[in-house]
Amino acid sequence: MSAVYAFIEAERTTHTVALLCQLLKVARSSFYAWRSGEQARRARQAADDALAHEITVLHIASRHTYGVPRIHAELRRLGHRVNRKRVERVMRERGITGVTRRRRRGLTRPAKRAVPAVDLLGRDFTASELGTRLAGDITFIATDEGWLYLATWLDLATREIVGYSMADHHRASLVVDALVMAADRGRLRPCCIAHSDRGSEYTSDELRRELHRLGLRQSMGRTEACFDNAAAESFFAVLKEEIGTRRWPDRATARAEIFAFIETFYNRRRLRKHPHWGYLAPLEIRQRYEQGHALAA
Repeated sequence: MSAVYAFIEAERTTHTVALLCQLLKVARSSFYAWRSGEQARRARQAADDALAHEITVLHIASRHTYGVPRIHAELRRLGHRVNRKRVERVMRERGITGVTRRRRRGLTRPAKRAVPAVDLLGRDFTASELGTRLAGDITFIATDEGWLYLATWLDLATREIVGYSMADHHRASLVVDALVMAADRGRLRPCCIAHSDRGSEYTSDELRRELHRLGLRQSMGRTEACFDNAAAESFFAVLKEEIGTRRWPDRATARAEIFAFIETFYNRRRLRKHPHWGYLAPLEIRQRYEQGHALAA
């Protein structure tokens, strides 16, 4: 109906409104009511265009990965009092969408004779203190030179990647190097739980010796039970969807992109919903914990 009213508005200098309304079978009162609200509609459209610009900037900054929840959270953090349904509508009208995770093919190959550690988490992937619970896993990245393997350790208090390592193999030294990185950063506390699956890299003597040296406790989920290590696997799902590239020309390029994703985006800028503090980046969550300890002291 708006198109009919717009036609009448355009032709009313040539023909009378009464004649146009009669020919188009609309009430004159309805046309005048539409005309009186035109200024308000233009103001709303201008406001939507301005909001769409803000959303586009945030979407680009998120590497084209944020959907409605995180875009809305970013806008609120910037001081915009905007309804989530409005954000959803504007994004839908402009075709702005986040990424959807795909199912990941696992790398885990259980050791045949190794004795697994007890599961100390029981699928409770939360932590009330920094550096007390880690979740580790390995994934592989496709390059034209062959696979690039990535091992990570994730702090369950913040979901921050505190240690990681990349190589052209997935021997035990890969996960040990990632663990040493986390320890060298001073992010681990005595008796911290290091949880993983039962892959041969995690049941190795090399990793167990390093855990003993660092004073950490080892924990493992069950064989072929992906939900027993869901937090670590969730990070890899985020990485592979949000980094965008499916295959790199060489390992060096893949290394650089993964490093940038972890250090400049995921740890420092990517929002996740904390149960008490709302949407924050892992670095901001860590700072909240540290501030809480400083105040308590």
